[in-house]
Amino acid sequence: MAVRAVRGAVQLERDEAGHMDERVGALLTAVLERNALTPDDLISIWFTATPDLHSDFPAAAARKLGIVDVPLICAQELDIEGAMPRAVRVLAHVESDRPRADIAHVYLGAAAALRKDIAQ
Repeated sequence: MAVRAVRGAVQLERDEAGHMDERVGALLTAVLERNALTPDDLISIWFTATPDLHSDFPAAAARKLGIVDVPLICAQELDIEGAMPRAVRVLAHVESDRPRADIAHVYLGAAAALRKDIAQ
């Protein structure tokens, strides 16, 4: 079993805790489904949020999905002029037998513009 990294992102429409739970939950669910993963396959997850998001921690959405025994950490994304606003990014380390080239990186909605080269 190899350790793989999965990237993803989602843009929120508004800075509200319930909306963040919904959108980050959808992102994590898509990462798991598209890579045939279960929460037991997760090693750790890094979340970053743009500086304009203050309503909640993105990791709280993972806990609400039942991802309770996986180390999670949140950080603030760099405040770069012209960067996409209200974005949450994820970097998940997972155990998977999939070759690196077969890992599905998940960029939902408008966030697909962030990484057109790897967005599924």
